[in-house]
Amino acid sequence: MTITKKFMKDSSMTGAFVQASFRGSAAILGIAFVQNIYGNAGMAPMMIIGAVPLYNIYSVIVLTFESEDSRGGNDSVKKACINIIKNPIIIGILLGMIVSLLNIHFPKIIDKTLKNFAVMASPLALVTIGAGFEGTKALAKIKPTLAASFIKLVAQAAVFLPLAVYFGFRDQELVALIIMLGSPTTVSCYIMAKNMNNDGVLTSSIVVATTLLSAFTLTFWIFVLKSFKFII
Repeated sequence: MTITKKFMKDSSMTGAFVQASFRGSAAILGIAFVQNIYGNAGMAPMMIIGAVPLYNIYSVIVLTFESEDSRGGNDSVKKACINIIKNPIIIGILLGMIVSLLNIHFPKIIDKTLKNFAVMASPLALVTIGAGFEGTKALAKIKPTLAASFIKLVAQAAVFLPLAVYFGFRDQELVALIIMLGSPTTVSCYIMAKNMNNDGVLTSSIVVATTLLSAFTLTFWIFVLKSFKFII
């Protein structure tokens, strides 16, 4: 939190900054990334999907305690627990796991409808961000935007990828970690920040910046790891 205080003017900015600095679009981008490189996803989706609920839980906690109407203390703890239980992404993951474990098969029309919703989710969220993007306000928050983007795309990977290599992670597992650590900030951060009374302008700015810059940073990390033959 010490780093954020240098840039933040209010607590709602702190929550938005922290969430957007660590939460990436791992589930959607990660699996596609691994499949494009290796042709099959292997165990990488389990690593990615396993981290997604934790990202959501941490995000709810941060946004609850740093929201504009946060009162702190037991009230915030109770509110955070309620928000975690009500979080639609967490609910969706739990329902999906139950359906998978019980081997439930839906009719084709339901499967097709769900797939269409899944395909539209991220593009619609990006359109929403674009439609609500306020250039002047975003420029006023350029310093925290760049700081959060650096943390999301560069700093996390620079710290944890060498540790992963040391502990023996290679190939698909290492690529999955690159996605979890260095993927652009997920668009759902913006939706959650707005709905939980945090700074939507700062969040949308970070989403836009990391989405644009990630093409270069992810390529850089893949190049470095391939050069040292940690991924094939």
